[in-house]
Amino acid sequence: MIPMYHGLSPLAGRYDAYIVDLWGVMHDGVRAFPAAVACLERLHGQGKRILILSNAPRRAAEVIARNAEIGLPARACDFVMSSGEETWQHLARRAAGERCYHLGPGRDLGMREGLAYVFVDDMAAADLILNTGALLNTDTAESYDALLRPAASRGVPMVCANPDLEVIRGDTREICAGAIAARYEALGGVVRYHGKPHPGIYRTCFALLDGIARPRIAAIGDSLRTDIAGAVTAGIDGLFVTGGLQGAELGVDAEGNADPARLAALCDATGVHPVAALPVMRW
Repeated sequence: MIPMYHGLSPLAGRYDAYIVDLWGVMHDGVRAFPAAVACLERLHGQGKRILILSNAPRRAAEVIARNAEIGLPARACDFVMSSGEETWQHLARRAAGERCYHLGPGRDLGMREGLAYVFVDDMAAADLILNTGALLNTDTAESYDALLRPAASRGVPMVCANPDLEVIRGDTREICAGAIAARYEALGGVVRYHGKPHPGIYRTCFALLDGIARPRIAAIGDSLRTDIAGAVTAGIDGLFVTGGLQGAELGVDAEGNADPARLAALCDATGVHPVAALPVMRW
């Protein structure tokens, strides 16, 4: 069975640095969780290095600003990295002049700034697709079949700035860019992913946490598919928050505590095993 703890305090001494997920761990997309913020501040006060790692399809500076708006102050961590930042850095290194179709909502327009692309409104003219997510929070991945099928048949590559399949905003589930990217692959398209669980984002994190050995680094997240699988592949411990994204699958109670048998079964079914589980992010 996977060890389950009430909070992080029994585990804190094992690690010198933490790579912490945002959505579902630190906030719900609307407001920060006070207990989670207090936990980060306590860890930081003990000299632990804290790196926020988000699959948000926006640049790190935008993530920092949004965190502050919903109650997560910048002082609570040392670094912030996002899948959007890694995506932007990758695109900035590509050859200038390519025609890019941006599939995503208006809040992600900052991803275009500073890039030497010609952004086009006609998919038929595109050499590249930048996927940052659904246009409407009620859309499904299949909503974009008519747009994406011809691009897939032409071999237009897609860059996905958020590998997450879905997120819970407040009390509502919404698809993310990863769901659209998976659908594009099903239609025959080719996708390059940036963010968890892919190795590139962890190399960036380890560079920021230079000098700390991997056995002394833990990743905290609420998705086995991204947060914990990414941690395991990167060679660090994964601490699973059961009361977040996968709470319904785990039959969690009002406090976020998972049924131990369901947790073990889900981990066995996915082949992804955290070293410990917490109901929520708290001390």
